[in-house]
Amino acid sequence: MASGNGRMPAVFLGHGSPMNTLQRNRFTETWARIGEAVPRPKAILAISAHWYRRGAAVTAMQAPATIHDFGGFPQELFDVQYPAPGDPVLAGRVHDLLAPVPVPLDEAWGLDHGTWSVLAHAFPKADVPVVQLAINRTQPPAFHYALGKRLAPLRDEGVLIVGSGNVVHNLRAVRWEPGAAAYDWAESFNASVRECLARRNHGPLIEYESFGRPAQLSVPTPDHYLPLLYVIALQEPGEAVTLPVDGIENGSLGMLCAGVGLDFPV
Repeated sequence: MASGNGRMPAVFLGHGSPMNTLQRNRFTETWARIGEAVPRPKAILAISAHWYRRGAAVTAMQAPATIHDFGGFPQELFDVQYPAPGDPVLAGRVHDLLAPVPVPLDEAWGLDHGTWSVLAHAFPKADVPVVQLAINRTQPPAFHYALGKRLAPLRDEGVLIVGSGNVVHNLRAVRWEPGAAAYDWAESFNASVRECLARRNHGPLIEYESFGRPAQLSVPTPDHYLPLLYVIALQEPGEAVTLPVDGIENGSLGMLCAGVGLDFPV
């Protein structure tokens, strides 16, 4: 369910491996339950770790392509299509809300796997319009948090805002053996993030590098972490953060999911 006054929730989803698109597990089942729990959105604005570029942009085409932005996976994954329509009107609204920050209307990108791998479970019919907002890699975390705040009016306009990344994301440290234990540093950083979320303590989440070595190893590059800041920036006074699912896969991929204004049975 949504929070009060018809306001839509905002959700951060730890997406993990693209193979989650094809799998049924406790993470993908939770994404499906979230899709069932929220009011039907008029549209979705997705902030994906995988559109990480110099400068912001927003997709503005009528029919965004399904982008297979990875390699080395089975053909079955490359065959996946997520034919959700775009929403040029919403793209224009995002452009206006974020002004004077330059946010060009993009006709070339589409939907990358950070977006469609989770939406394939949450909204499997692909019948809700989807727009993606690019992450400007030249800007610090505080910039992204501030940008997220400026998206707040969309929650009252029927737009579901979805951040897709991973709180812990260190591919160099991945343990491929089944059931591999999480690294101590991954557990430590994940626990610190959970604690800050529970206390509505956004400052340390913005300045995440203050967590020292666990943060350095958990967030070697900020692309997968920054979508979380867009979501928590939307937290209104009195709103709690719900953590529908958590876990660290393959030692160093954090699957934490966090919802703002999300009434969700855990």
